[in-house]
Amino acid sequence: MKGMVAFATILLVSKTLLVSKTENLMGGHIVDNFSREPERREVNVSGLNTFLTRMYGLMSLAVFVSAITAYLTMTVFKAAVFTFVAGHAGLVWIILLLPIALSMGISFSATRNPVGSFIMLMLVSIIYGVEFSLISAMYTAANIAAAFVSSAVIFVTMAVFGTVTKRDLSRAGSHAMAALVALIIASLINMFLHSAAITYIFSYIAVIIFVVLTAWDAQKMKAIYVNYGAEVSMGGLAVMGALQLYLDFINLFLQLLQIFGMSNRD
Repeated sequence: MKGMVAFATILLVSKTLLVSKTENLMGGHIVDNFSREPERREVNVSGLNTFLTRMYGLMSLAVFVSAITAYLTMTVFKAAVFTFVAGHAGLVWIILLLPIALSMGISFSATRNPVGSFIMLMLVSIIYGVEFSLISAMYTAANIAAAFVSSAVIFVTMAVFGTVTKRDLSRAGSHAMAALVALIIASLINMFLHSAAITYIFSYIAVIIFVVLTAWDAQKMKAIYVNYGAEVSMGGLAVMGALQLYLDFINLFLQLLQIFGMSNRD
């Protein structure tokens, strides 16, 4: 359970750092784009649809790569991976933290080096796939399936809502980010308290937070393309958006997995 809490906390930190960097993209004018007058240029609907298709396609690919990696790790490479983990505890922690560095690398280089950012996105997906495989032994196949289906339904619903709604979600998103920071601090404290009850409650709170963040990220990435799509690489923005949404999805999945798993134990 301690490893699960640590992994969940690292995912929360990754998301927080990435959102902070995205808000500063393009001179810091992303979050308040709805409070400004619309850009004085025509938005190419076809271009926007192409961008959204590419972004969600990359996000889906990242989830697929993580799933395949987790499956292969738990089947074909199970013995080798667990032997490595048992003999290299320090290196395992470095690998555990590596996706944070890769995520920051993507946020800094996405608009300048889309190909390199795509490669880093795939590396993040592979590493998280391995890490998911290491904690999956704690849960039943039914738990994993239920968490995945629930996460997919919630994610698709909120992503569609965030993309099509005319309502400004920036305030709700900002509140969710503040709650996420508070949750990270509380989770770090709980790593020393080892309270299963607190972890259970935090998982529900995290699900609520990422429900909001999924909609906000979908709206935000659409707004970024509308306002800045003509100035930067579409491929780079698609990779950055895919990473944002990928982190939303796997955080939802992980928190729901904890909820289903702990409910069954009770």
